[in-house]
Amino acid sequence: MTAISHIKESLEVKQLALEKMPEVIEATGELMIQALQSGKKVLVCGNGGSAADAQHFAAELMNRFETERAPLPAIALTTDSSNLTSIANDYSYDEVFSKQVMALGQAGDVLIAISTSGNSKSINLAIEEALKKGMVVLALTGETGGKMREIESANLHLVNVPSKRTARVQEVHILVIHIWCAMIDKVFR
Repeated sequence: MTAISHIKESLEVKQLALEKMPEVIEATGELMIQALQSGKKVLVCGNGGSAADAQHFAAELMNRFETERAPLPAIALTTDSSNLTSIANDYSYDEVFSKQVMALGQAGDVLIAISTSGNSKSINLAIEEALKKGMVVLALTGETGGKMREIESANLHLVNVPSKRTARVQEVHILVIHIWCAMIDKVFR
């Protein structure tokens, strides 16, 4: 693919996102705002590029996005190498996020679970643990939602990007994260 074809494909996916996603983005953003207003925290997890997105989002909440405001409680579960490696070594990589959710999550907290395919076992186990604890789960995923869509709960909200291509899904995940940040800035400034 040429640079032009990548850009065109990105624009096409964003056009589909414009048509299909505003309602779910705003509704899930409101759920997070309600939790933060109630003194709850946000936990965020993902693998690979989605781990970077998790860290990015947690940093935007803890520090600020575009508006000066008080720090908000957010933890990227992807950043503590001692926790990650000890859990992976003693148990399994599949449990690196679910054990942290077990330790840190409380009823009413929000888990942002990021998986472009929806098939990541470590992410889906974290979702299941969060739901057991009475947390709200906002799952950023791709078009089909993969195995994530098989998890049944009124507290699980899928934010499906209308694409199967990882790069395009990740680009829209960043857009969703920035929209959520702008929504949060507006309320907490």
